[in-house]
Amino acid sequence: MIKDMKARDHRNVGTKLDLFLFHELSPGSCFFFPHGAIIYNKLISLMRKQYLATGFQEVITPNIFNIDLWWISGHAIKYKDDMFMIDIEKQKFGVKPMNCPGHCLMFDAKGRSYKDLPIRYADFGVLHRNELSGALTGLTRVRRF
Repeated sequence: MIKDMKARDHRNVGTKLDLFLFHELSPGSCFFFPHGAIIYNKLISLMRKQYLATGFQEVITPNIFNIDLWWISGHAIKYKDDMFMIDIEKQKFGVKPMNCPGHCLMFDAKGRSYKDLPIRYADFGVLHRNELSGALTGLTRVRRF
């Protein structure tokens, strides 16, 4: 049974089929080869159709935000140690580990009526989380997704 599980492990199958690779110089980040990119893009296309059918609108948000946003949203309290932090012009910024705080900024950008609700945003932006190297497991536990 263990032998069979190893043979079906997505990390082995993906490597054998030349779909993706993981490299030690970017741990927890997947490199998709052309056939893997085709599958990835097909999944995105399927998700876009589902979003459209359920009333979501696609948006695009930045990859980094001032740490103040993460404090305002409450995410810094729980997730700050799991975020990639950078200094820019003597200010702290966090690389986006989740989309919702950016979506809140978009929601707050103008006055809203209850008639505007519900507002459903979908974002295919890249997320990064500072996962421990021992927790990284193929495509199921990554740093970049």
